[in-house]
Amino acid sequence: MKNVARPLTICTLLATLALTACSAPDAGSAPSSSPATSAATSAAAASPSKSSGLWGDFPTAAEACAEISEQATGSTLLPLTAAQSTAAELEQAKAELNRAAERAPESIKADFTALSQTAIAGIKDQTVFSSGKLQDAMTPVQGWLAANCT
Repeated sequence: MKNVARPLTICTLLATLALTACSAPDAGSAPSSSPATSAATSAAAASPSKSSGLWGDFPTAAEACAEISEQATGSTLLPLTAAQSTAAELEQAKAELNRAAERAPESIKADFTALSQTAIAGIKDQTVFSSGKLQDAMTPVQGWLAANCT
């Protein structure tokens, strides 16, 4: 079973990376956001937080885009990670996902946090993945990546 899962994991990872368009805009470009998130960003700017910079806690657009894309992709692979990894490796994957959520730009922070929480919940409840809940949580993150990282 493990020999079958590895090629599947690699194919899934490559397909997801291709679909999330990992290239980043110029560092001077502002991240795109909807009017609702613009208000949240304005409020966040009034009270600085760890991720109140233009690209959150990432120094450049390229780093923000790469990490958000990588962790979003990784969230879709958590069931395979849970099935094939040690407890320590699984905890590391969860910690990296949470760390990326903390560092995310304000314009995607809430959506990425929701994706992170949904993916982690799916480790114990596989219906999160089969019911479309994970894809629903992924949609705004993919939209942000498409708007800011192409």
